[in-house]
Amino acid sequence: MSTTASAKNGTWRNWGGTVTARPAREVTPASVEELTAAVRQAAEDGLTVKAVGSGHSFTSIAATDGVLIRPQLLTGIRNIDRDAMTVTVEAGTPLKRLNVALAREGLSLTNMGDIMEQTVSGATSTGTHGSGRESGSIAAQIRGLELVTADGSVLTCSEKENADVFAAARIGLGALGIVTAITFAVEPVFLLAAREEPMPFDEVTGRFDELWAENEHFEFYWFPHTTSTNTKRNNRSAGPEQPVKPLAGWFDDEFVANGLWQVANMLGRAVPSTVPTIAQISTRAWSSRTYTDIPYKVFTSTRRVRFVEMEYAIPRAALVETLRELKAMVDRSKFRISYPVEVRTAPADDITLSTASGRDSAYIAVHMFRGTPYQAYFTEAERIFTAHEGRPHWGKVNTRDAEYFAGVYPRFGEFTALRDRLDPDRRFQNDYLRRVLGS
Repeated sequence: MSTTASAKNGTWRNWGGTVTARPAREVTPASVEELTAAVRQAAEDGLTVKAVGSGHSFTSIAATDGVLIRPQLLTGIRNIDRDAMTVTVEAGTPLKRLNVALAREGLSLTNMGDIMEQTVSGATSTGTHGSGRESGSIAAQIRGLELVTADGSVLTCSEKENADVFAAARIGLGALGIVTAITFAVEPVFLLAAREEPMPFDEVTGRFDELWAENEHFEFYWFPHTTSTNTKRNNRSAGPEQPVKPLAGWFDDEFVANGLWQVANMLGRAVPSTVPTIAQISTRAWSSRTYTDIPYKVFTSTRRVRFVEMEYAIPRAALVETLRELKAMVDRSKFRISYPVEVRTAPADDITLSTASGRDSAYIAVHMFRGTPYQAYFTEAERIFTAHEGRPHWGKVNTRDAEYFAGVYPRFGEFTALRDRLDPDRRFQNDYLRRVLGS
């Protein structure tokens, strides 16, 4: 099964199946020059332009009825600077290819999300993140950007060059231009010791501050209709390397986490009354394990079962209260939720529209199996998240508008003013950006 979005008969669909679009034309540029020509041609033809990565956003952030830019030929590493400890990579490079290439060079990103199918530009432009006490999102590791702006010119930015653009464009939502290359900070490859084990919901919420403080990377999953969670602690290790054994890894990560999980969710979708029982069994299927490996083999996993997701960042201090409210809502509802709720954290950063901009954050992600009605559950969850000044992940389901975002992002006006300067004619506009940024 493909892990990327698809296009058939001129119709583009995202990975989660929540968005379709029919662009007037698709362009697959092989160089920055070809991309600038495509943007200029679109302007002459009066068409909007959007770049699309692997389609892993659940929102219509990349959808367009104008020109759809496919960046799959803009891939690979441009340059590794071992003195500055940076790597410059073409925007269409999948994170998977970047991680493998860096490991071959004895290098690694400091932190990353839990899947690596996305392109580097798609992941950073939407604020994709992992979990970290001191290390932030993938975008927080950016040291330089190159983008094609609405007039077809190429703009480079960093902390020293076009710093106002750099502050915003690291998570630019595709609103400021089309990213063509990204320079990331990297470090010598290191080992992470992973410890995965179940823990009761009341214990993990009662001890959350302690678990967060003791671990470089702490996250957990709570299974609705149960009082159980599965916790994951990742910390740097001097070694030795002790990877998951191939057979055990296949059984846990492929057979259970993908194969059986698909079957269980199909049963739950067909017969919702079975979901609480499936949830109880699922919590027992995730066994305790420890292993030590290089970062991308610890942080990331393969997700073949398709779902729909909403995720909100809230102030980290509000996490436990928010999560308890979410659990109480689920417990008293008639919802049947087969997917776990994922909880992660990130330190405050200085990116204008980062979900962690200016505040230490915790993330709560709710999911539903693809094809299962999700709107009612997500609506109730969103009501709880927004009561705590939640900021939705830009690539995940939300119903907020520009007025709301202006209230939860102190620098929102800074971003929209920059957009007015870089894209006054709204060459990169679409319905999603019209809603979240205003017109």
